[in-house]
Amino acid sequence: MFKVSVYVTPKAGILDPQGATIERALPALGFSGVTQIQVGRFITLFVDGDDESAVRADVDSMCRRLLANPIIEDYTFELLGVDGSGGDAGAGE
Repeated sequence: MFKVSVYVTPKAGILDPQGATIERALPALGFSGVTQIQVGRFITLFVDGDDESAVRADVDSMCRRLLANPIIEDYTFELLGVDGSGGDAGAGE
């Protein structure tokens, strides 16, 4: 079993109204010098399997087909074996 953390963010150049709103509001709260804010999603899921490469391929497919919109969003993910083992991040294009 693997714990999967998926990070979804808007692609560069895609309008991010939530990020823009936060960027405009921070100076009013006394935080200056903060720019290029992106608001995304963080998704956690558990996937059964013993073969890390097969789980990685399945998660990449989940991201491309449902969890992210690859036309306007980028995604990365990390796998962590439930026993503490597990690998590095994957990335979507």
